[in-house]
Amino acid sequence: MPDAYTHGHHESVLRSHRWRTAENSAAYLLSHLKPGMSILDVGSGPGTITADLAARVAPGRVVGTDASADVVAQAAADHQAAGLSFEVGDAYALPYAAGEFDVVHAHQVLQHVERPVDMLREIGRVAGPDGVVAARDVDYLGVIWYPLIPALDEWLELYVATHRSVAGDPNAGRRLKAWAREAGFADVRATASTWLFEDEADRAWWGGMWADRVWQSAFADAARATGADDALLQRISDGWREWAASEDGWLLMPHGEILARGLTAHS
Repeated sequence: MPDAYTHGHHESVLRSHRWRTAENSAAYLLSHLKPGMSILDVGSGPGTITADLAARVAPGRVVGTDASADVVAQAAADHQAAGLSFEVGDAYALPYAAGEFDVVHAHQVLQHVERPVDMLREIGRVAGPDGVVAARDVDYLGVIWYPLIPALDEWLELYVATHRSVAGDPNAGRRLKAWAREAGFADVRATASTWLFEDEADRAWWGGMWADRVWQSAFADAARATGADDALLQRISDGWREWAASEDGWLLMPHGEILARGLTAHS
């Protein structure tokens, strides 16, 4: 059964997911792609990255899989191309044969699951010994920003506690290499990259998204369950709007990345 998802699928959450592209979220993988390859995109969400990957490997087969039937249906409606499809699936038990895909990609997925090593073994199974598993996850305790607004310190403390209370590890980026080695991959290449939000448009978008998310998404419900009251959520929401309005506003999010191959048979 899929793990609970900290953020849920409120519009404020999907707003951030739809911003993601292969260029800003999977650049470490792109040089390894070739026309005709097959790709499984695990946790494909609204499908923006999936569709970009499909364009890169056309006429290859690309499947986006996600645990949410509503999200899958919307992705299928929004992104239509030859060889591209979207399916509901459980990444712990994928309905595909061993070695069925050349590449299995997972963006911001492993941070949200209770058994990341087991999931890596399963996605490694469908990649086969010669396929590539590509994963990228943020590391929230590495996030840095300016100006130093106290409400954003409260946001990070609350975010980490809330994420852990639901499922997974908000600092997954630093652990991807270790998880892949534990899963049994013979070859693990680790890299890192960042997202930076600093110009007026990015600040308005990112700050506004979080100002809404702390009030309206599943994250807000989970935060309340951990003890957050409306006064705290209001301070955090206001803090994000203050940050977005500052001409000095700057925020960096670090990500760990892996390209893993050669899952051993005994794993």
